[in-house]
Amino acid sequence: MDKAETLHVVEPTLQDETGHCLSFLESVFLARDRPFPVVFWVGRKARLRHFVASGASVRPYFHRRFRKLQAFLLYRALLAGTGRLFLPTAGRTDLILLHWAARKPIPPGKVILYFHWLRSSPERLRSLARLARKQPQLTVLGPTETVAKILRDSGFADARMAPYPLTPHPFPRAVPFTHVLYAGAARQDKGIAAVVDFVARLAASGSNLPVIVQTSPDHQHRYDSKTADDLARLERIGYPRLTIRPETLSKEDYAALYAGAVCLQPYRRQDFSDRVSGITLDALSLGAPVITTAGTWMGRLVERYGAGLTVKDFSPASLQVAVETVRKQYDVYASRACEGGAALRVEHSGQHLMDIFTEKPGSSPASAGGRRGLAAHPPG
Repeated sequence: MDKAETLHVVEPTLQDETGHCLSFLESVFLARDRPFPVVFWVGRKARLRHFVASGASVRPYFHRRFRKLQAFLLYRALLAGTGRLFLPTAGRTDLILLHWAARKPIPPGKVILYFHWLRSSPERLRSLARLARKQPQLTVLGPTETVAKILRDSGFADARMAPYPLTPHPFPRAVPFTHVLYAGAARQDKGIAAVVDFVARLAASGSNLPVIVQTSPDHQHRYDSKTADDLARLERIGYPRLTIRPETLSKEDYAALYAGAVCLQPYRRQDFSDRVSGITLDALSLGAPVITTAGTWMGRLVERYGAGLTVKDFSPASLQVAVETVRKQYDVYASRACEGGAALRVEHSGQHLMDIFTEKPGSSPASAGGRRGLAAHPPG
């Protein structure tokens, strides 16, 4: 990228100084090896002091209620300028708004979109193909080859796999087992109901096993009704060794949760068969073994390094057996997690995305007719 050409990062869901959205961006932009102009267009309450200190410009802009209209107006203004755009949590709505704002085909290299995952229903695929016909020269990225293939098959000329950037945590030190951890947002697809059932079993059996459950809401700061009921049930259980963390934590406090932890991820197989989990990447990079769903991206990653267990049954009894198995050999599993985490720091380095930002428009392997991916191994 020419030093005079600004990269505009547009992220309406980034509303404060916490969460995985911030970690995603930090892993890319705080590791860049040379400065170039970057402007972050984010939620109106976000200040991003680390980015400001590194020389970036931060524009608190989006109001949650009006963000689609604001995004359209911002896209229209930025597309008319000389800089490039990066959308780190892109969706089909962004493709529609970009097309409306552009009023004509967007040139290669102008806009880079990162799709964390895509639903592959026939209706959604047809919609994606229609959008690709209208704007075929967008650079579209996905964290797995499955997502990249969906984008490629839809007709985008420059569709690539770019590994999900791993949060830049300090290297962990060896510590003994201290607790079971459910980290991140409390959601149905992430198995919060199974976690509550597990805690209920511990309470009923008189267990002394410490458990920490993070119950922060989703990026829209809300719970669905089933999750709200599950969290109310969790409170009523009254398990004395339970610690509930309802808030979204700072980077340092969040990382501290993993020290001595067994990370529990009873995620739905149908939703995470090939969907990347930042929680799993965090756990391994921080030396915490993981218990998760067999037949998922997370499960394959855990099995690759022997850094925990994968299970098919998330009944409370099954989870208790898995936890006790890892707990009894915690030093072994934690050591494997550290080894896997060290490899993942390279494989999922933010440098992969940075290389895309700094390449000249039209010079990518995909647009040049060459290979359609990155040199890094596909995650999981």
